[in-house]
Amino acid sequence: MPAIRVAIVVFCALACAGCGGLARNDNAEGVRLYQQGNYLGAVDRFQQALAHEPGNPDCFYNLGATYHQQAKVFARPADAATAEQYYHLCLARNPAHAECQRALAVLLVEQNRDAEAVAGLEAWARAQPGNPDPHVELARLAEEHGDLREAENQLIDALAIAPGDPRTLVALGALRERAGDHGQALTNYSRALAADPAQPVVAARVATMQSAAGGGTRTATLPPPAVSQPMPPAPPAAAGWGPAR
Repeated sequence: MPAIRVAIVVFCALACAGCGGLARNDNAEGVRLYQQGNYLGAVDRFQQALAHEPGNPDCFYNLGATYHQQAKVFARPADAATAEQYYHLCLARNPAHAECQRALAVLLVEQNRDAEAVAGLEAWARAQPGNPDPHVELARLAEEHGDLREAENQLIDALAIAPGDPRTLVALGALRERAGDHGQALTNYSRALAADPAQPVVAARVATMQSAAGGGTRTATLPPPAVSQPMPPAPPAAAGWGPAR
């Protein structure tokens, strides 16, 4: 399901603190209702948050994610159209909104509009040449279409941008494990863990692969991961692509 995000408001003046606090509370309550499956209630809360902070991209994203989920649960095309409108409103105000970029690509693919999804992700990559995330999402689409070579190329491009990005390393490890290159997959997973140890699923996969390889000495000679460039936060990666919604 789409990942809901609670907006974090930075207060720049005392007069804004009241409305900002209300928006934050409404978003938090909307997230809670969404997680309970009360999508109508969540929409109401997110709309209230938007009323307190008109134009807030997180509010648009949260509304889009809720309508997106409703479209899938209840098979209502009108909800999918509404979700797409909210996603575009979010990106018009914050083109760097990573969760929204991913969610829109997923929505388009669900509607068999793959070319539009790819075009949107490529535009995101051009707009943010220092962000590996668009390439990871392009790799996901390529893999889903069976083009593993293009998927690998996109992930290599992502690592060229941010050599120590854990999400990219996990995705590349999963791709290489699928291709049977377990040694390189283990290297990628281990580098991802070195960059971000708080990945229990990846840690378990590394332990399993090390055991199968005859011990844990394989990672002892790995070079330290390069420092990645700053980037918007991404959802936690699992031993795969990480959640797309």
